[in-house]
Amino acid sequence: MNAAAGESVIELDHVSVRHAAADREVVALDDVSLVTAARKIAVIGLNGSGKSTFARLLNGLRTPTSGRVTVGGLDAAKDVRALRRRVGFVFTNPDAQIVMPTVAEDVAFSLRGRGLSRAEIAERVGLVLAENGLADRADVPAHDLSGGQKQLLAIASVLAAGPSLVVADEPTTLLDARNARRIGDLLLGLPQQSVIVTHDLRLAAACDEALLFDRGRLVTAGEPAPVVDRYLAEVVAAP
Repeated sequence: MNAAAGESVIELDHVSVRHAAADREVVALDDVSLVTAARKIAVIGLNGSGKSTFARLLNGLRTPTSGRVTVGGLDAAKDVRALRRRVGFVFTNPDAQIVMPTVAEDVAFSLRGRGLSRAEIAERVGLVLAENGLADRADVPAHDLSGGQKQLLAIASVLAAGPSLVVADEPTTLLDARNARRIGDLLLGLPQQSVIVTHDLRLAAACDEALLFDRGRLVTAGEPAPVVDRYLAEVVAAP
């Protein structure tokens, strides 16, 4: 498979993820294999199906118990530093990744250690805030923002670092309908390749490919419409 410009081949080769919980072993992912270079990838399934575990594998937040994960040729278990420069991660709750007092400072924090001058950092921060509708909030305390604005800030901070792949783990779950649509449309419009874990089937249907997980297994992958139909018919409707 040849990846188009700006797209990475994501490959999982018989990947399983297990961890201990109380007196039993939990299988978060079970023998998942996948090769894709789609530009916009939706990941759907019930809670606990393995969606978030899959997403976290893509930038090294989780490591496989067995099998191998590569993104753009980088081994997710061995090349973690390089992988995290290439893959930006957006969490469900933006409060989990907002770490600095003001909006501008939080975006600037994501650029530390990249060899940029103060002027270069300031220029990039201003550009990213303007592109994401936050220019007039630059000096506002980050935690005073609305829920939608916080998620915009979280995404802006990720984008400032220049990733080629953006992974968003249920980025609209905590938002009202208007802000959920705004964030969804923003992610769909990014020039970067994106993996979007979501319960929003409208958002999933607008992607180029959908992956359906159920009980730790990758059930099917392909054009979103039939994948969503299968999800509704076989997974959601199951007793």
